[in-house]
Amino acid sequence: MILDELAEYAAERVKRAKEQKSLEQIKEEAYALPKGTFRFEKALQGKEMSFICEVKKASPSKGIISEEFPYLEIAKSYEKSGADCISVLTEPKWFLGSDEIFCQIRQEVSLPMIRKDFTVDEYQIYEAKVMGADAVLLICALLDTDTIRKYLEICDTLGISALVETHDEKEIASAVAAGARLIGVNNRNLKDFSVNFENAKRLREKIPKEAVFVAESGVKGEEDVRSLCGIGADAVLMGEALMRAEYPEETLRSFRQAAKG
Repeated sequence: MILDELAEYAAERVKRAKEQKSLEQIKEEAYALPKGTFRFEKALQGKEMSFICEVKKASPSKGIISEEFPYLEIAKSYEKSGADCISVLTEPKWFLGSDEIFCQIRQEVSLPMIRKDFTVDEYQIYEAKVMGADAVLLICALLDTDTIRKYLEICDTLGISALVETHDEKEIASAVAAGARLIGVNNRNLKDFSVNFENAKRLREKIPKEAVFVAESGVKGEEDVRSLCGIGADAVLMGEALMRAEYPEETLRSFRQAAKG
């Protein structure tokens, strides 16, 4: 299972990071910074559909998405086009991301940013805070309810948000029980990478009204955006559609227009 491999490799990366800087040291650095204002989730709480635009070079299911990968230009174009938030992959082996890419983008854009990685250790949450992240990703398929609850509490003390990713009813129940305020439904099954766009529609009613509902993956065109808007998605996270677009600014603007009906 690719998800298991991703988690194992994430754990290896954390182990190596701890050899360079202990958990106590990274915690001290994180808490020495001003507490965040949860601006990632605040950016997604508007009345219209919000857009989280992703910067990624590759993925396990699609391979290389952007050969040249001018990530700073891409991030700036998202900001210029009216993106609400930016997602940056930092997983290095399968997604070819890095913490350095995240930090460089952080210096160039002012939008709220989520460090998108495979969180398997609290160390990564403190790391994200030190890197300037406004949010982290927590995946229910990797973490049990008690662990998610613990990680959400850490995020709250740091003033950053957590997007809790789900794929089925059981995982949504876990996210809700843990106290998640941002719940994502991934239309792509991370265990076999199949895409079922009906997934978000089917699971919408399971998500509490007070939570922000984020539809993830599989969005290719305006019709998909209209469909997700119709079922009550508060936000959509999209990467490949924009990364492959010849004119991502125009594509994002057309998606925004589609969300308005």
